[in-house]
Amino acid sequence: MRIGILTSGGDCPGLNAVIRGAVLKGIAVYGHEFIGFLDGWRGAVQGDIIEIPRAMVRGIAKRGGTILGTSRTNPFENGGGPDVIKAHMDRLGIDAIIAIGGEGTLAAAKRLSDAGLKIVGVPKTVDNDLDATDYTFGFDTAVQIATEAIDRLRTTGESHHRCVIAEVMGRHAGWIALHAGMAAGANVILIPEQKTSIEQITQWAKAAHARGRAPLIVVAEGFTPEHMEFPHSVRGLDSYGRPRLGGIADQLAPEIEARTGIETRATILGHIQRGGVPSAFDRVLATRMGMAAIDSVVEGFWGTMVALKGTEIERVGFEEALGKLKAVPQKRYDEAALLFG
Repeated sequence: MRIGILTSGGDCPGLNAVIRGAVLKGIAVYGHEFIGFLDGWRGAVQGDIIEIPRAMVRGIAKRGGTILGTSRTNPFENGGGPDVIKAHMDRLGIDAIIAIGGEGTLAAAKRLSDAGLKIVGVPKTVDNDLDATDYTFGFDTAVQIATEAIDRLRTTGESHHRCVIAEVMGRHAGWIALHAGMAAGANVILIPEQKTSIEQITQWAKAAHARGRAPLIVVAEGFTPEHMEFPHSVRGLDSYGRPRLGGIADQLAPEIEARTGIETRATILGHIQRGGVPSAFDRVLATRMGMAAIDSVVEGFWGTMVALKGTEIERVGFEEALGKLKAVPQKRYDEAALLFG
């Protein structure tokens, strides 16, 4: 078979390890050929490809980003659609596609699969918010990067007796904020699943300050304070019509400073969290998912994605993968909240 691979949506550590795992097993075990669609669905819509020989994936598991490039192109817009992509596949002799991406990528893959294209998915999101898999690669690395950055912010906060707010990624789910906040010993963790009032945030900050600590607040970009109806967004919409979030830390900082009298600084970690080399955990998970994706292609499990269940890689349908958001359970947040203030 001749198999196309694409990486779509936001980049994250581990993408190259998926590509390597799929290509190495596909060549060594099944004798397949591989091509890469450049810049995600854009390459599929425009037929823009490169060959992926074995030598091309040598040593790439430790590299961040993606050797194929990525974009947030919607394959159903700007002259795209299943007929266009299928015509390119036929012209180039491509039998199937492995689509590596998050919710938007997999939603597009499902629509294309429903239209008859042979597609297998590999889940990718640093937010770790896909319910059908226990973990997604990139999450572990993002938490580690965020934790190290927050540790550094805490030292300068303590030196100046300031309140420090660190904003991390997390559109709909607060997994990065929860894990990094707990690891860094945050006095307050604010996540999209929990609406919290400014008064309560202020109370926690004051309690920490009264004990001689510099209050540390970790907030997910999708957090919505009790007085707001929607998450903070001033950056317009992405290609899938979703608001581009970010900046809630800058909005909270002056409010907290005014209410507490504590000098308050905000830092938005942003894309730093998904750059750089993947952690060992993410390299292993991504490699295993790439290898499992090839098995799904060979066995014809179209319209499915690979998923981590416990310690095993399994297959789930796109419907299950996209049917429910994996939010932070109340019990997990309550555990963390015992340490607030």
